[in-house]
Amino acid sequence: MKIIYIVLICVGVLFTTALCWLWTPDKDRAELERQYLNAPSDMIDVAGTRLHVRDSGPKTAPAVIFLHGFGASLQTWEPWANALAKDLRVIRIDLPGSGLSLPDPTGDYTDKRSLQIINALMDKLGLTRASLVGNSIGGRIAWTFAGTYPARVDKLVLVSPDGYASQGFEYGKTPEVPMMVKLMSVALPKPLLTMSLKPAYAKPETITDELATRYHDMMLAPGSRGALLARMAQTVLVDPIPILQKITAPTLLVWGEQDGMIPFANSNDYLKAIAGSQRVSFKGVGHLPHEEAPEASISPVRNFLLAPAPAR
Repeated sequence: MKIIYIVLICVGVLFTTALCWLWTPDKDRAELERQYLNAPSDMIDVAGTRLHVRDSGPKTAPAVIFLHGFGASLQTWEPWANALAKDLRVIRIDLPGSGLSLPDPTGDYTDKRSLQIINALMDKLGLTRASLVGNSIGGRIAWTFAGTYPARVDKLVLVSPDGYASQGFEYGKTPEVPMMVKLMSVALPKPLLTMSLKPAYAKPETITDELATRYHDMMLAPGSRGALLARMAQTVLVDPIPILQKITAPTLLVWGEQDGMIPFANSNDYLKAIAGSQRVSFKGVGHLPHEEAPEASISPVRNFLLAPAPAR
C-alpha cells in the first residue's frame, strides 16, 4: 500500500507539473491590438458582430475580399495584399473569433452565418459586387458564397479550398472534435502549436519564429479558441457539386502540389464541377502558397484578377 501511495503521489506531481507547463491563458486583448491593429477604425460592426477589417488600395478600384483558413488571420495574405493594393481595393477580414475579430455573440459559426456576414460587409462597404479569394475553410466559404449569390461575385480565387468529404468529415454529419483538439482551450503552448503547423508547409524553413508567434498570439485572443472549436464542431459538409455547378464567376484554383492538408488531387474535382475554371499549381509547396511561395503564386493571381472579365 505504501508503494502504491508513493507511486500515486509521483504521478500526481508529474501530472500537475505537465498541466502547469501546458496551461496557456488568453492574452490581453488591448496588448494584441497594440501589436496587430493598424488603426481603431479597422474594427467595425457587421451583422451583429465586431470584425477586424483591413481595407487598402483605391476605394474606386474593383474590390477583392480575402478569407483566411482555420486558425489563421488576415495577416496571412500580407504579401499578396501588398502586391495587389496598387490596382485593386483589397479587403481582408478576420473571420469571427479569429485574429482580432471578436467571437460571434450569436455563437453561430456555420457557413450559413458566414455568408450572412459577407453579404452584410459588402453592403456596409457599398459593394454591389466583389471578387473573392479564400484559402482552406475560407475557400469553402468563398465558393459557397459564389454559388449561392452569383450576382455578387466578379471573380473567384480558391487556394487549396476545403469542402469535399474526407476522413472524419462526411456529408450531412456533424464531425466529432477529438479530445486532444478540445484541450487546446486550456493548453496551447507555442512549441505544440508550431508542431501542429508543420503539415501545412512543404518547406520547414517557412515556419519562422515570427510566423509561429503570430499564429500563437492570434489563437490566444480572448474567446478565440472557443470560437475555433465551435466552428469546427458546427461544420456540416454538404455535397459540393450542386453548389459548385451554380458558380458563374471566372474561377482560378491555386494549389501547392505537396499539400499535406487537402490533397492536390482534389483540384481535379473542382475543375470538373466549376465550368471554365483554371488551375495553377506549384511544386515543393504545401497548403499555403501565399505564405510559402508568395512571389511565385501572386503573379498568376494578379494577372487573373486584373484581366478583363468575359461578358456574361
